Amino acid sequence: MAYGTRAAFEPIREVAFGSITSSYANLGTPFTDHVREIRIVNTCNTDMYLSTNASDNMIRMAAGSFYIIDFAANKVRDDGLFLPIGTQLSIKYQSAPATGSLWVETVYAQGGV
Repeated sequence: MAYGTRAAFEPIREVAFGSITSSYANLGTPFTDHVREIRIVNTCNTDMYLSTNASDNMIRMAAGSFYIIDFAANKVRDDGLFLPIGTQLSIKYQSAPATGSLWVETVYAQGGV
């Protein structure tokens, strides 16, 4: 059985501890595809906040943790829940980190296969 989509990846968005501040800053570039799965990893020694509007704390990442959201679990067709094209993640610290980094990995559905 052939399906019309396959999993593909966007480039990793990463920021080192020294570039994270107490004010929201963009975490890489906006998404160029509909994100169906996202993995966020915080290897910093302090908690981090993430946002999609650069003002509201939406996700708090504990120090040394990771977070996976699979919006399209058990989906075959290229439909359903996803983060839209153009979504921009922003990051700030809860308290200043001294080590580590935070990065985001994404999977999207690539059609026409």
